[in-house]
Amino acid sequence: MSQLFDKLPDKQAKAKGAGERATHRRKRGLRTAVVTFVAVALLVMSAVVALPHVQSLLSLDRPTAQDYAGEGSGEVIVTIPEGSTGRDIAAILLAGDVVASERAFVDAFQADRRASSIQAGSYKLKSKMSAVAALAALLDPASRAEMTISIPEGFTVQQVSDRLVNVMGYDAAEVESALADTEALGLPAEADGSVEGWLSPVTYSFAPDTSARQALAAMVAKRVSELQASGIARENWARTIIVASIVEREVNWPDYYAQVARVIENRLADKGEVNGRLQMDSTVLFGVGKSGGVPTREDLADDNPYNSYLHPGLPPTAISNPSIEVIKASANPPAGNWLYFVTVNLDTGETKFATTLDEHNANVEELRKWVADHPDSGASESAR
Repeated sequence: MSQLFDKLPDKQAKAKGAGERATHRRKRGLRTAVVTFVAVALLVMSAVVALPHVQSLLSLDRPTAQDYAGEGSGEVIVTIPEGSTGRDIAAILLAGDVVASERAFVDAFQADRRASSIQAGSYKLKSKMSAVAALAALLDPASRAEMTISIPEGFTVQQVSDRLVNVMGYDAAEVESALADTEALGLPAEADGSVEGWLSPVTYSFAPDTSARQALAAMVAKRVSELQASGIARENWARTIIVASIVEREVNWPDYYAQVARVIENRLADKGEVNGRLQMDSTVLFGVGKSGGVPTREDLADDNPYNSYLHPGLPPTAISNPSIEVIKASANPPAGNWLYFVTVNLDTGETKFATTLDEHNANVEELRKWVADHPDSGASESAR
């Protein structure tokens, strides 16, 4: 018992000490809170006092954006490259005096959700436009300034030249000079200096200041990129284009491209019926400077390298600019021993293939009957 009472004073002492420590901690926490509050208050007060000064300093580097008023006047052609940002476009517009400052346009650009849909290309704008008006013009398809030209499949280089003169307004001499500078056109070595067959027949959009050389170079570049993506071995490019150029001029129906290519390959290899001669009107016509129609007796008798009735083998160059679809079909013709073909229905394009001359003659009679039954078609016999 005595031990228990002896320990009571110690417990009371410990309890008293714990209470004093708790009180000390509370006081210390209160002091910390007061100090923190005062510090925050001082920072806030400092910011309030300094803010006008900071804004004043910033305004020295960022003055009020200069901007023109209204829709502008005159005409300015600007070209927006692929991948341009709002700031890139602003710099281009400022350089052309379309807008008064880059910042005015950037502000307008960032305020309009549609701005990111501005497409690369050339635009017809005005001088001294407000930033908002310039942005609206770039979003308006009517402001596009490109000239569009479509090159039909199977056009010859001469036909392409004529179209460049008639549609793009180039001088014929300029086009002729551009075609002669094959290095500037980027013509690959495989073309052996001949542009024929190396102009891709697709639709192009050119800026108004595009030169004839630049337009033709774009066509060559398109052809090369098509071939690179086609999977055709580079060493076979030139030959495949020549074959395809004949196929393109001989048949208008995609279902028969590959089979006509097979006929060409079979005729080149034949040592009996045709002796390696293609005997195709398309090559004869090209050799005498014609792009269509039926060869005359004089045409068929003209002894030039493209007369495939007189000379065996492929012509020295392509005879047209074929589409990439025809090129691919010509690179991989199906198996078959056909030597002849003829379109027997000019409405549907139905074409029949034969291995012997007798079979072919029977198919030709079918064509003649169709022509007789359709006197208003203006068609004539066309058989190989």
